[in-house]
Amino acid sequence: MAKRIAFQGELGAYSHQACSQARPDFTPVPAQTFEDVVEMTRSGEVELGMLAVENSTYGRVADVHSLLPKAGLKIVDEAFVRVHVNLLGVKGAKVADIREAHGHVVIIPQCATYLKAHRIKGVVSSDNARAAREAAEANDPAHGALASELAAEIYGLDVLDRHIEDHKNNTTRFLVMAREADHSRRAEHMITTFTFRVRNIPAALYKAMGGFATNGVNMTKLESYMVGGSFTATEFYADIEGHPEDPAVARALEELRFFTTHINMLGVYPADRPRLRVDGV
Repeated sequence: MAKRIAFQGELGAYSHQACSQARPDFTPVPAQTFEDVVEMTRSGEVELGMLAVENSTYGRVADVHSLLPKAGLKIVDEAFVRVHVNLLGVKGAKVADIREAHGHVVIIPQCATYLKAHRIKGVVSSDNARAAREAAEANDPAHGALASELAAEIYGLDVLDRHIEDHKNNTTRFLVMAREADHSRRAEHMITTFTFRVRNIPAALYKAMGGFATNGVNMTKLESYMVGGSFTATEFYADIEGHPEDPAVARALEELRFFTTHINMLGVYPADRPRLRVDGV
């Protein structure tokens, strides 16, 4: 029996594409929300979950960073998916026919220049693949969708215009989640992801970060978000290069512990190849 991987959205979504790219031997299983993906993975209904965390044009995906620490899951891989936005329409439709193009709130700003130039109104949908399915059901030449070529194939739509995104390096980063961590793998380029909360003392964050600088550990991401709706409780989400057992990383984390109330290790995993190409490694 094939193993299964859950993703947020409907068949044909970019998350579906990420599953096929990162785990081609797994059966993709659609879920309505990110929370559903987490619960399906945590309960054992599926072996893995795929979560979108950030896009190179739009920025971070809302709520996912705050969801990760309490998900009870671990990151075992990352996948960078090149997001090509396509204008889809019913059979026989032309670009000039389209008055409204439906897509996820994240995807519409990624092709705002194209939509404006063609006087097409972007309409928010809960999911790009759902927008494609509903465009097929509406069977209206004026009703288009912003979605993948995979969605066009699944729902029997024409690709009216390909790769209409404003930025040609438009990429979404996904995280592969599992119930158990896997720190056993050692690749040349590893990523360690964790969250932490600093002690309530002056310059605590500055001091906590000092260990990474003095030990030569590259921090590729540091973001903050409120905890429990409080303006005084702030959690930090970080990605660093390296494995916790690397001497330099171990020293940096030890220094971090001195200035924090807790550290939550979310995952240790190999860097995806597109990250290496982007970074020029």
